[in-house]
Formats: sequence, C-alpha cells, structure tokens
Amino acid sequence: MARAANPKRILLVTGLSGAGKTTALKTLEDLGWEVVDNLPLSLLNPLLAAPLAAGAERKRPLAIGLDSRTRGFDAEGIVRQITELGKEHRLVETLYLDCQTPELMRRYSETRRRHPLAPDRPAADGIAEEREMTQPLKRWSDHVIDTTDSDSNMLRQQVRNRFGGGEDAPTLNLMSFGFARGIPRNADLVFDMRFLRNPHWEESLRDLTGLDLAVCEHIAGDESYQEALERIEELLLLLLPRYRAEGKSYVSVAFGCTGGRHRSVHVAERVAARLRAEGFSPSLDHRDLATPPRDGIERSAGADSASTEADDASKVNE
Repeated sequence: MARAANPKRILLVTGLSGAGKTTALKTLEDLGWEVVDNLPLSLLNPLLAAPLAAGAERKRPLAIGLDSRTRGFDAEGIVRQITELGKEHRLVETLYLDCQTPELMRRYSETRRRHPLAPDRPAADGIAEEREMTQPLKRWSDHVIDTTDSDSNMLRQQVRNRFGGGEDAPTLNLMSFGFARGIPRNADLVFDMRFLRNPHWEESLRDLTGLDLAVCEHIAGDESYQEALERIEELLLLLLPRYRAEGKSYVSVAFGCTGGRHRSVHVAERVAARLRAEGFSPSLDHRDLATPPRDGIERSAGADSASTEADDASKVNE
C-alpha cells in the first residue's frame, strides 16, 4: 500500500515579486527539500495526501512557493488556510521575502522584466499593489528576510543558515558593514566599532582592509580595543546558549564601522575566531569589503577623532 506524504516540516515561501522567491526555493531544493511552486492552495491537501514514490523519504520537508501570480491568491484566505493546516500538521511555517521599492524598481529596470501586476504600467504601481496585497502574509510570517542589501549569493547563504542546519543550536551569522551604506535589516545584534582608531586616515593603510595584518595591528593598538572586544565576546558567549534554550533558530550579529572595510572587518574576523574556539560554527560575510575607500564617505558618516586630530594638527603647522 502506498504511503501518504507526511512531511515533518512545511514551509510556505512568499513575498514580493523580484525579492528572491525563486532563489530561495532553488536553495531549499539543493538542501533536500521537496519544492512546489505556484501551487493553488486548494490543491495543498491533495498534495499532502498523495502517495510517496517508491523509495521516497517520508520525513522530507516540503516548501511551497506562492505569490500574487498564484491562482486565486487571497492573503487573508491563505492565512486562514495556514491556520487550519497548523491544526493537522506540525511545523507549518511561512517565509516572507521583502525588499524596498527603489531596489525592486532597479532590479526590474536591469532585467527589463514587467511586473506581473503591472504589465502595461510602471513597475512602481505593481510593487505598491502587491505590497498591500501581501501585508497580511508578512504580518503572519515566522521568517522575514529583507533582500534589499543582498545579492543572490547572500540570500542563498541566509536560506541555508535558517533552513539547512541542525536543530540543536541557532545558526549563527557574523557580518561586517559600513554605516555609510546603511545598517543590515536582518541583524539581531549590531555593534558600532567607530570608537576604534580608523585606519582610513593612515595613508599607508587606506587601500588595505581589515584582513591585512598591518590594519589589524593598527586597530589593536587602540587603548580601548582589548577590553571592548573581550566584553563583546563574553556577551555573545553568554547570550548564544540562552538563544538556544529559547528555541531561536537563527542569530545574526553585525559589526559596523564608517566604510565597512577596516575596523568592522577585523572585529568580525576576530570574534568569529573566538566563537569557533568555543565550539560555535559561525558563517562570515563582509558586506562592504569590496567598496573603494572614499574620504567623503568617512567624513559624511561622522568624522572620526583621528581625522579631526589630523586636521587640527595640519592647521597648527600651517
């Protein structure tokens, strides 16, 4: 007798068109999930009741993609159906992929695709309409990933972190970034490292990064460096077991400096090494490492004390 499908985990993947749903579903498929895209929800129960193919794994997790193109799409109705499914199947979750409107417009412009809700109108009209349509799902969702600042590789990593790991400990991601280019939207904890000496104002270090030894030594020479970093590391070592005990599945920690090339990169690397030594397995992403050094960015985000002192010294010497 054929066995009915009984996935141990069901994930509905939804969000705004252009925000990365296809990338997320392909990543889940690579992780071993069974993936069905744009399935009318009226067919969901028959799908779950369908017999497994010979040799198929009963507990294989199931991901179902749906968006405004799904037949009979109704966000409020979907929420009701999810609620009903939750009474029959454990671990029914929803992943919502969000993205800011300017970035979505840029993506549509680059790919020259038409928005599915505005084939003969500006993409901005379709984005606004879809955002309003999907708000009930976003409010309901267990997981929300904002892809505004993420390329496809970063999104794949986030999906792997959240849905591909073990269940005993939260998946841990460390990130470096520059405040001048915005705070990461998905960060759980943000540490501002702009109090440390800024290598940007040393001409010999400006074109280097926080991965270079000379930059690391310069930053470590700050009188506040050792105590501050030890306290941050001890805080994380205190919090991570508590997150595990509370069942949190994903923790993102971001370290920021002005441009995202020197101090934040070095600190993220150091903290990652400490956490690995303590038995954790953090992934590491340097968001702004490849951006070129610019004096204007460093000054516009708030002049560092080192640059201020240098300016004062130059005035004295004039």
